[in-house]
Amino acid sequence: MILKILKVNSGFVEKTNCYIVEDENTKDAMVIDPGGSVDDICELLDILEAKVKYIYLTHCHGDHIAGVKELKERKGGKILIHRDDAEGLHNSNINLREHIGLTKENLEADSRIDDNDILHIGNIECKVIHTPGHTAGGSSLYLEKERLVFTGDTLFKGTWGRTDLPTGDINKIMQSICNKLLVLPDDTIVYPGHGEMTRIRYEEPIYYNLMPGIE
Repeated sequence: MILKILKVNSGFVEKTNCYIVEDENTKDAMVIDPGGSVDDICELLDILEAKVKYIYLTHCHGDHIAGVKELKERKGGKILIHRDDAEGLHNSNINLREHIGLTKENLEADSRIDDNDILHIGNIECKVIHTPGHTAGGSSLYLEKERLVFTGDTLFKGTWGRTDLPTGDINKIMQSICNKLLVLPDDTIVYPGHGEMTRIRYEEPIYYNLMPGIE
């Protein structure tokens, strides 16, 4: 497996982490959260000789979807998002595009995904984990064999995503983190939507201290 990380500009203050996952044998690839800097993404895809199969969106906020339309036009790939965030792709009151200086854009998913769906990128198996709280349809993508998880804006190094935005819910994000992410193996690498990577083992103490009743 080849994994590339780009810090892309979406208009938001903090850069968004965009990820490219590629099977080096088949050249099939998935782009996760192309929030901008599409020229840079396409240049790297060309270097990798990658064939984009999926454009995976962890949630519908503008800083994670701003480059989707252009990327799809240039490189193809099916747009995937959890069904509970699909409306947010074209509803600016939910995706907040205009709040970060982006124009309104009608964007539709090619496929609406659900919890426990399995995606294949060549021989790479990816499991969808519905992790609501930052948004209603926030999701994470778990690669068990590779021991890594892409968590979008649900789980960050040392903290969690905002819940004061449309469809956010503090109780749900805590349930998502404690019941769906912290149960992954301790050595699982966490690749978040912003900031630095971490591991599950380093995040567990934060939530055990906040919520001592969890196991």
